[in-house]
This record gives sequence, structure tokens and C-alpha cells, in this order.
Amino acid sequence: MSLISNTLRKNNLKCALVPFITAGFPNLSTTINALYALDNNGADIIELGIPYSDALADGPIIQESSKIALNQGIYIDDIINMLKLVTPSLNAPIIIFTYYNPVLAKGISNFIIDISSAGVSGLIIPDLPLEEADYVMKFCDKYNIELILFIAPTSSVNRIKRIISKSRGCIYLVSSYGVTGVRDQIDHKINILAKEIKNQTDKAIMLGFGISNVEQAKYISKWYVDGMVIGSAFMKIMLNNSSVDSIKLLGDFCNLIKSSINTTVPPGEFESPLPP
Repeated sequence: MSLISNTLRKNNLKCALVPFITAGFPNLSTTINALYALDNNGADIIELGIPYSDALADGPIIQESSKIALNQGIYIDDIINMLKLVTPSLNAPIIIFTYYNPVLAKGISNFIIDISSAGVSGLIIPDLPLEEADYVMKFCDKYNIELILFIAPTSSVNRIKRIISKSRGCIYLVSSYGVTGVRDQIDHKINILAKEIKNQTDKAIMLGFGISNVEQAKYISKWYVDGMVIGSAFMKIMLNNSSVDSIKLLGDFCNLIKSSINTTVPPGEFESPLPP
């Protein structure tokens, strides 16, 4: 089992916190400081997005951050070189979030070799066709990268079974329809789907898309999930503040979310109720 799955399954974690930030926004030096701030303030895993111009799964906040990063001339090789310097000092493992075209452009094997050499532990490709997942996974397995597959609320029963079968140690469950972004509420029916998945497998579940505040995080931490991904809320802080101010605010928000989900669970007190 990979470092990502192992982290999600730690006995003292009620629900792991997985912040997302866009690499290179507004520059690589801020990304480095943001990674340290998140790592020092409770992030269990950090998801790092590679900026992409046609990010169909991303909402307006993350799209804007990607556009700014690309305008700075930030590309995959720059991010890999930055990670080589940073990952040895981080406790939280890194997941790379990228679209399939940049992977194909670099070459699947070359891309995976490069991110592995940079200390990356996981890979998410939201538009990876399920039919091509086996080929990508072969290289990921070889270089100890966990490829994390998506299950959406619209996924059929048969497709869910196929994704569970192909997944290595964890699954990314999309919490809402459409793209990423800050939302006022999360559909509690997703917890029913999470429970159904848990009834079929012991693989870990990460929930993402739309989680944006302390109340939501606290509520979802009681669901049948092992980790939650929060992206747009973190990137909104970075977009709305100077680089210097945003680092402190990012760390404070990460610490607040971490505290709210009460990750230390006394024996016998774990609960994951279905909401009414």
C-alpha cells in the first residue's frame, strides 16, 4: 500500500485533511512557502495542481490561479525542480493533480519518472479515460506512485465496481456535480454513496469538490470518508491577499480546519452517521 493510502488509514485520523493549491501561483517562491505553511499547520496530505489552460473540472477560482501561473511561465519542469528541493523537508506526502494532455505531451513514462524523482507519492488525472488507466497505472506501480481514480455521483453501479477493482488503495469521491468551487452546502446523499462504496471495499475514500468552510468540514468528518480535499477555499485566500499575508492566512485556515475535524479519536468514539 502506498504512502497516500497509509496516511489516510492512520489509526489516529478521524478524517485526513488534504489542502489543494495551484503550483506557481502567483509564483514558485510563494508555492514553496505555502507548502511549508500547510505542512506545519495540520495538512495530512497536500494536493498540488499543475496549471493548465483547459481545466474543465476546475471552477473559476482555480482556473484564475492557473491562468496567472501560466502567464508567469510556470510549466511542469519548473514544478518538478521546485519539488525536488521541497519534498525532503515536508511531512505530508504530495499528490499531483493534472490533466491528461500534459502527461501525454511529456510522455507517460517520462512524466511518472519525473514526479517520482521529485518525491511525489500520488497522482490524480480527472480526465483519464478508465479504459487507459491500466496502462498509466503500470508505470505508476513501477515508480511507487499511487494513481487515484474518480467516482462521481453520476457513476453507474458497474462503473463504480470497475473503478473499485482498478484502484490501488484509495478512491477520490466527487462530492457534487460540475466543477470545483466554493459551495454553500454539500449534498448529504453523497454520504450514502460513500457508505455503499465502503460496503464493497476496504479502500480509503477521499472526498472533494466544494468543501469550503469549517462547518462543512466538521460535518463531513463524520461521514464514511477517510479524507477531505479542500481547494478553492485555500486558493481564494491566496487570490484575495498579498503573497506575504496569504501565507499566514493559509496556515491559520489550515489549522482551523484541522482542529475542527477533531482528528484525534479516543477509542470507541469514532462515528460516521448518515445524516437525516
